[in-house]
Amino acid sequence: MNISKPFLQKETFYKASRSGGKGGQNVNKVSSKVELLFSVNDSALFTDDEKLLLNEKLQNRLNKDGYVQVICDEERSQYLNREKALERLIILLARSLQIQKPRKATKPSKKAKAERLDNKKIQSVKKEGRKRNFDI
Repeated sequence: MNISKPFLQKETFYKASRSGGKGGQNVNKVSSKVELLFSVNDSALFTDDEKLLLNEKLQNRLNKDGYVQVICDEERSQYLNREKALERLIILLARSLQIQKPRKATKPSKKAKAERLDNKKIQSVKKEGRKRNFDI
C-alpha cells in the first residue's frame, strides 16, 4: 500500500520542545525537537483489517493514549525534524502493513548430512592424533 504524505500529515499532531545537541547559542532558545503523534484507530486512511494489523504490530510503539509516537531531534530546524519524523512514520506504517509469507519447513539434503558427518570424522581423526599415549 502506498501511504500518501499529504493525507497522513492531516491526521498527525506535532509537539515541539527544546532539544539538546547541536545548535550553538540557539540550543536554549529554539524548540527544534519534534514529537509526532499519530492515532491508528482514528485514522481514515486504513480499513478495519489494516487497523487491527497495525495495532498488533505496533503495540510496543503505542503510548497509553493509543498514539504512535515518533521523535526526531537530529536537525537544527523544526521543519526538517518534522519532515524526518513524517518519513519515519511512513516507513514504520509501510513495514507494519507488509504480511510475511509463512516459512515452509525443510529438511537438510542427503548430501548436506553426508558432508556434515565427513567433517565430524575429519575433526575426530585430527583430535585423536593430538592425544598422547601415557600408558608407556
